[in-house]
Amino acid sequence: MVRLLGIDPGLRFTGWGVIDVAGNRLSHVADGVIATDGDSAVPDRLRCLHDGLMDLVHRFEPAEAAVEETYVNRNGSSTLKLGYARGVALLVPALAGIAVSEYGAMAVKRAVVGTGAASKEQVEMMVRRLLPTATIKRADASDALAVAICHAHHRASALRVAAGTRTA
Repeated sequence: MVRLLGIDPGLRFTGWGVIDVAGNRLSHVADGVIATDGDSAVPDRLRCLHDGLMDLVHRFEPAEAAVEETYVNRNGSSTLKLGYARGVALLVPALAGIAVSEYGAMAVKRAVVGTGAASKEQVEMMVRRLLPTATIKRADASDALAVAICHAHHRASALRVAAGTRTA
């Protein structure tokens, strides 16, 4: 069994989800959102994200982590701030010695729903189906669990390739 931490970074809300993987079985462990105060200065918000993610790493002791890649939008300032949050999301597990993988939104949707054009609602519905005990309160947590599920699938494929196992 391996424990995975999925992170959907955001400066206002960073979603997180923890799953256990045993073979092809996925089990929900926990999920939630780290919220920062929009009125606080960016460095204070980043510290809040750092502290929250460090707490998760210590509490759940994941073996691996996966972070959703940032998309670029028209507002350069928003993209830059999202990049700051993503940097923290990548740094915290790395500081703890945890391997970190990155996946684009289309890869996550493809792994969970079967199409990269899936809507947020379709992704959440499939996450709830794959992890029926999940207590998803915000879309950010659902997205983070989807990132963890995506990593579980990619990880399993990589392990099969490394072992020389063929699938039908």
